Amino acid sequence: MLPEPAPNTEHPGDLVSIVLPVHNQAAHIADILLGHCTALDRLQRPYELVVVTNACTDNSAEVVARVAESHPGIRLVDMTAGGWGRAVREGLSHANGASLGYANSARTTPEMLALILLYEQAYPHVVVKANRRIRDRFHRRLGSLFYNLECRALFDLATWDINGTPKLFPREFGALLALDRNDDLIDLEFMVRCRTESYPVIEVPLLETVRHGGRSTTNYRSAVRLYLGALELRKKLQTAPKGA
Repeated sequence: MLPEPAPNTEHPGDLVSIVLPVHNQAAHIADILLGHCTALDRLQRPYELVVVTNACTDNSAEVVARVAESHPGIRLVDMTAGGWGRAVREGLSHANGASLGYANSARTTPEMLALILLYEQAYPHVVVKANRRIRDRFHRRLGSLFYNLECRALFDLATWDINGTPKLFPREFGALLALDRNDDLIDLEFMVRCRTESYPVIEVPLLETVRHGGRSTTNYRSAVRLYLGALELRKKLQTAPKGA
């Protein structure tokens, strides 16, 4: 059962940190960050955008650094190693907020991020995440459905969109700061930790938009890795000692 919404009061120092992994997005990342800053400024709440450029072969890091010079709420973490999970974990390790989260910088609009933050302010002691209403090609929708049904069955999850971001959570949910996946399975690991630690979760329906630019790294091969990875994670948890 979810707690009652918190009263709409201001809390000085109520910093929220959003991790934004970036991979080869130099052509559009400046506009994305400026849009996020404009939307978050309207909320009149202290924030930081922890932008993690991971394994970029373009000048994404330089673009982010230039934008950060005039926007103190933006912080750059540049990584030579790749991986969605690795970038999320690295960003969270640099985040200072009492509330923490991460989002897909290529698909998350300023309006989506602001809406999730409003839910998080109303329910500060739960995990708040997106449940994407995907308008995409049929085979991608079918593959996503199969993966989510697999995860629900394997891990007894109530979540309908495992990979949906933004995801936000309070810092006291420490198990979510101890994730160890470096790949796309970090989202599944995140939701499994919520289940095992009894962290309540709210899913907010959001219409997923087209990519801002760049190419998606999701393909048939990566989809198969997700399906097999879910089975691997299930086996790992079954053989792990209790309390581990």
